[in-house]
Amino acid sequence: MAGRVVQAAGRDIAVLEAGSGDPLIYLHGYADVHGVAGEFLPFHHALANGRQLIAPAHPGCNGSSELSDGHSPEDYVFHFLEFFDALGLKAFDLVGHCAGGWLAAEIAVRHPEKVNRLGLIGASGLFISGEHIGDVFMHSQPERGVHYTSLRHMLFSSSDAELALRYYPDGRGDIDEEVRRYEMLRFGSFVGFKPPYFYNRTLIDRLYRAAMPSLVVWGSEDHMVPLAHAEAYAARLPGAGGAVVLEGAGHAVHLEAPDAAAEAFSAFLAP
Repeated sequence: MAGRVVQAAGRDIAVLEAGSGDPLIYLHGYADVHGVAGEFLPFHHALANGRQLIAPAHPGCNGSSELSDGHSPEDYVFHFLEFFDALGLKAFDLVGHCAGGWLAAEIAVRHPEKVNRLGLIGASGLFISGEHIGDVFMHSQPERGVHYTSLRHMLFSSSDAELALRYYPDGRGDIDEEVRRYEMLRFGSFVGFKPPYFYNRTLIDRLYRAAMPSLVVWGSEDHMVPLAHAEAYAARLPGAGGAVVLEGAGHAVHLEAPDAAAEAFSAFLAP
């Protein structure tokens, strides 16, 4: 794994990379690399098998510059288009988790010619009546000043899951991880702070434009983005089959079930 800073349109974009081969862009979520972890986790290393994994940190996260003007999904699409231009990338595979999955879907519907294959993991972005995305901002406030029980429950299969306690401990944790958690919440407030949170009402009716092969992976115990969203993505993306739902895993399904998630992506991304 290597880290570097890429300049795009005058902004610094912190990037982690691994592997070699055809490019695969990975856009992160909350419980994820750049969102809390400072390095690739087992799932990411599996993605890098046989391809070049390129994972930029979102604006304001883990060393990337802020996006100073505009905070609509369109602004972030242009941000990443400028990043792709800086790397000289014409076409690539694209995988995203949570808010990163939302932005991956936004890129795919606007510029399908750039995306060879699209992978979504617990992706936000859709408005589905009666199936609202959870309020991560409310749950990010520590209970009694120190407890993150409800936030862990939202992002993982349960509040006492091993990885939940590792990355979102009660009280003060590792300072670098705390800073990344704060930065990711701040980024999320720019792109998704509007009840019922983290959606673009027009996206669902544009998914037909993303006709490339697609894979939708979800945790059965996702307490942030309901399973109805997985079903909607799988039904509306022309190149997707049914959603792959991994039993017992939560919103951070690729962290909690890395082998099963990697197996699904390995078959999907095979040459």
